[in-house]
Amino acid sequence: MSTHLEHYLEELRDLSKPLITSKLANLSDLSPEEAEVFNREWPYIDIERRRQIAGRLAELLEDNIELDFDDVFRSCLADTDSVVRVQAAEGLWGSEERTLIDPLVDLLLWDEEHAVRAAAANALGGFAMLTELGKLPESDANKVEEALLAAFSSSEEHLVVRCRVLEAISPLGKPQIEEMIRQAYRSDKLELQVSALYAMGRNCHPGWLPVLLKELRSSSAQLRFEAVRACAELEAEEAVPHLLELTRDGDVEVQISAIEALGQIGGSEAKEVLQECLESSDESIREAAQEALDELGFWKDPLSL
Repeated sequence: MSTHLEHYLEELRDLSKPLITSKLANLSDLSPEEAEVFNREWPYIDIERRRQIAGRLAELLEDNIELDFDDVFRSCLADTDSVVRVQAAEGLWGSEERTLIDPLVDLLLWDEEHAVRAAAANALGGFAMLTELGKLPESDANKVEEALLAAFSSSEEHLVVRCRVLEAISPLGKPQIEEMIRQAYRSDKLELQVSALYAMGRNCHPGWLPVLLKELRSSSAQLRFEAVRACAELEAEEAVPHLLELTRDGDVEVQISAIEALGQIGGSEAKEVLQECLESSDESIREAAQEALDELGFWKDPLSL
């Protein structure tokens, strides 16, 4: 099998040959021997081609959850090119492979590029969620939490990284985390306020609801958008009247997020307004409304599919 992989890697190294997306499945679910071959040969592939490959692998994962590129992305975390390292960290979002925690922590704390550190923080967010669900050993859970706290507490850390760290650590139901979210929300920086609202949704504490209801009427489209998504995460029926209004918001992204939220929260009023949205002249609004109605129908009758 490793011989087959070596031939394929030779093909990838040959820039006269096009990159065929479907053949990238050859890199899925590598054996230990194949992973070793990949680690050895990967650095000899042209940088632009490496970027292209890593990007397409991440796209493939979105369409096919049966593919497993963890070993490839693990190798790419050590790539000399920062763009590839970012793509690798992004590709590992949602992975539950515990052996990835150490390299992701190393990137978060020590990588020179803030974009890489931000992507690593985002990937560690999946492990924070596993921690809150009790699915991670205590030693690993502590490692993830300590690294995220260290990055957020650093006065020299880039704002984008601190935002991603706040979002990543937010599932942990601890007073310290809630205070971090609260302080970020009170910040004078819009980016931190936006991340705080997103974090409130991931934190799932009902105590955030008054803040979220207030921000549904914010003058900032970014804050309205995140408040809508957080209300959906909390399945807040109290937000429905506001969400009904936001389906006619001046910002299309806010409109779509309100439509999606109504599909998650449900109710007869929601169904009625979603049906009205099917008559919109905007195709993206019509598509979002249909998907939301489908979701409402699924939860009403899960066996219908």
